[in-house]
Amino acid sequence: MPLTAHYDVRRDAAGHRYLEPFVRGFDLTRIPLLNKGTAFTEEEREALGLDGLIAPQVDSLETLVDRLYRDYVRVQEPLDKHVFLRDLQDRNEVLFYALLAAHVEEMLPVVYTPTVGLAVQQFSRIYRVPRGLVLSTRDIDRAEGTLANVPLNDVRIIVATDSSAILGIGDQGFGGLGISIGKLSLYVVAGGVGPDKTLPVELDVGTNRQDLIDDPDYLGVHHRRLTGDEYLAFVDRFVEATRRRYPKAIIQWEDFSRDAAFTVLERYRKVVPSFNDDIQGTGAVVLAGLLNACRLKGERLRDQRIVVHGAGAGGIGVTDALRRGLMRDGLSDEEARARLFVLDQTGLLLRDRELDGYKRPYAHDSATLDFTYADRALGLLETVQGAGATILVGLSGVAGAFGEDVVRAVQANTRQPIVFPLSNPTAHCEALPEDVLRWTNGEALVATGSPFHPVELGGRTHPIGQGNNAFIFPGLGFGAILAGAREITDEMVLEAAYALADYTGREHPERLYPPVADLPGASVEVAARVIRQALRDGVAQEPGLGELDDPALTERVRAKFWRPKYLPFRAPRADGARS
Repeated sequence: MPLTAHYDVRRDAAGHRYLEPFVRGFDLTRIPLLNKGTAFTEEEREALGLDGLIAPQVDSLETLVDRLYRDYVRVQEPLDKHVFLRDLQDRNEVLFYALLAAHVEEMLPVVYTPTVGLAVQQFSRIYRVPRGLVLSTRDIDRAEGTLANVPLNDVRIIVATDSSAILGIGDQGFGGLGISIGKLSLYVVAGGVGPDKTLPVELDVGTNRQDLIDDPDYLGVHHRRLTGDEYLAFVDRFVEATRRRYPKAIIQWEDFSRDAAFTVLERYRKVVPSFNDDIQGTGAVVLAGLLNACRLKGERLRDQRIVVHGAGAGGIGVTDALRRGLMRDGLSDEEARARLFVLDQTGLLLRDRELDGYKRPYAHDSATLDFTYADRALGLLETVQGAGATILVGLSGVAGAFGEDVVRAVQANTRQPIVFPLSNPTAHCEALPEDVLRWTNGEALVATGSPFHPVELGGRTHPIGQGNNAFIFPGLGFGAILAGAREITDEMVLEAAYALADYTGREHPERLYPPVADLPGASVEVAARVIRQALRDGVAQEPGLGELDDPALTERVRAKFWRPKYLPFRAPRADGARS
């Protein structure tokens, strides 16, 4: 079967890759994976029926990138920049990725957080042309036929969302498709997955926002969200149809509400290789950053007492990753849990409170706490003081939750407090890095979820680490693809965290996270280590990997890493044989 309904990728006698298109002329220029704009050579124009349809000048990819970047910098508003890049992606996909790869540090906040949050909120308004797959309550009973309409035949990574909890902005209905598109852009530019191997998916089960239901311009289905058995039956149909159409595909579950996130992950993770980025990816990236913070302090993770403010999918996912990290550092499960303190909107998780099931594993017994409190609800400041916290992690979505009193309370327990206000988008960040550094006289080690400029204080420049899941999920997914993993194990996710920490310590020893420009380098390291762990876990199905030593495995990852370039075209021979 060819790679897509529109073209196939072949190799000539010398092993060089080329494209064999199944369409010609005007139709070819309307397929973004094929369109080269003015970069089509004169020979290609003649052979493919493009003479007279394209401006006469023949440009290189590099020239087009430079020209588009000059246009890009003239656009002022972040949302307009996002639309500029999405329009380019829908016209000329290789050019889009070449431009993004050349300016990834500048453009990541535009295609991903924080601007993607604005794009999701405005998705019905900025919608131009179809991209990806939408399964809704109108067509879920025809899921297999709907998937058959997708022109890609070898999808390896799917990012699927039901849009119930997008970033920190909640239920976005159909608009959540924008987050799946943005995530997959990073799989390509930072994770080495070819764009024709990716598929963004929106599971449109409805929305609970009455303003969207009542909005005639809203493009999703206009009814309340499915729940309970109806909801699970919907996702069941999607998973089964996906397994049949794309048996080698990995699914990344994205931005599900806290209850659905845990339910969906546990229901399907052994049915189809899959993971939840909000739970597992966030946990891995936070663990990696804290490992580096401890390294910079000359301490161990096991020596810390950690407060996590926020008990949603991200908060519990982070707590679980930290528990595993503490155990890897030599603690028992009981000792690890004793060093972790998680708060929701009511206060510290305690066993004598009514709690959702996913929170209960990290609830403390109030009778065994080694500090006392006056009221039944323990707030953030009381917990930091009573627990002797040395690390403070924010995933609450509450802007300003880390006030001066809280940050100073952490510093009272350690000269160099580790403070990670990670909530996205920027407007939901628990504290501004410049405030945290000012309150601690520049001693704090700070990382955020969204990008912030370095802080100048006391004659020193403090780079602000970005605890961005993009340092984990592209490499984790790419490694699982290359391993042919039948399951993504907890150990593979944990290994991704240690791979990122080790890479940062080796390549950027003064930082908590690598610079965003080094995303591809970090992803190669993560992918190679994930493959090795998949082999140890017995879930890797790709033959021959176990025979490779570590350097050879890393080279294998680099060799498979897709990079944007225009391949030459060769028209099919009249007799139907390969060129």
